[in-house]
Amino acid sequence: MTTIEASELAGARTLLSALEQTFSSRVSGQEQVRTALLTTMLAEGHLLLESVPGLAKTLAASTLATSMGADFARIQCTPDLLPSDIIGTQVYDPRTHTFDTQLGPVHANVVLLDEINRASAKTQSAMLEAMQERQTSIAGVVHRLPEPFMVLATQNPIEEEGTFVLPEAQMDRFLLKEVVDYPSLADEVAVLDRIDAGTLGPHAAPVTAVLTTTDVAGLQRLTERVYVDAAIKDYIVRLVHATRHVGEVVGSDQGRYVEIGASPRGSIAFLQVARALAILDGRNHVIPEDVRRLRHGVLRHRLHLTFEALADRVRPEEIIDAVFDAVPSP
Repeated sequence: MTTIEASELAGARTLLSALEQTFSSRVSGQEQVRTALLTTMLAEGHLLLESVPGLAKTLAASTLATSMGADFARIQCTPDLLPSDIIGTQVYDPRTHTFDTQLGPVHANVVLLDEINRASAKTQSAMLEAMQERQTSIAGVVHRLPEPFMVLATQNPIEEEGTFVLPEAQMDRFLLKEVVDYPSLADEVAVLDRIDAGTLGPHAAPVTAVLTTTDVAGLQRLTERVYVDAAIKDYIVRLVHATRHVGEVVGSDQGRYVEIGASPRGSIAFLQVARALAILDGRNHVIPEDVRRLRHGVLRHRLHLTFEALADRVRPEEIIDAVFDAVPSP
């Protein structure tokens, strides 16, 4: 692996700064969401966003896609949505007596799955397979998904009627799970000001692309080259291993709340996220803070808590923080 030069880091910083500035011009506040989106993009992963409606998740996804010159598709998930509605199907043409393949909306660079927990288990499975394999199969013919490819899925935590909970094994395929909170008072006032100024809303000027998909691919290749010391890798593995033995690491009081810890996908996710954060900070190497910074997003959907934890209203973030406090940093 070749060392990343200062000129390469400077070029990446220029591109990312332009992307951040464009994103912030449309989405007020939500710095945590912006960081999660950029990290997921650089790490070639997928992001799960959880929040109540109306917190600009769709705006954030479409702004990111347009800013990097990518194709964007939004899929509103409903119980009657079929796998073919997502991946595509063959349509019979009576004029030529042949079948034509029509690719579904998943064949875009950035795909927003709105309220993924409203789709049936069969449809969820088809989408998550496309996420994992980065290809679809229609009538026995394999169609590769475009590069770059990123899925942003949302789910509403307050309405459970008519929903299908994502299985733990499928949740694990998301690099990060970000919980989006309400904006601050100042940020919400800024939203109203932008609407009055005409920079936000249905009549606002469209977002201008500041990157190309080739630029994004270059940033992803650069992220892969970020140096990770053996001590950092050992730290990551010890952290993930601790989630499987919480009682031994932080004590039985909290250990009884965790039924299943994170799989090796958790270790891989920490490695990818840490590298992406290093690039965002303009470094060619990972530091321990890169591992700690998005720890909740990496692990909150990878810990399976017991019914006792739900009864005692124990949040996964509490367990995660306890594990990180107990495992010494290099």
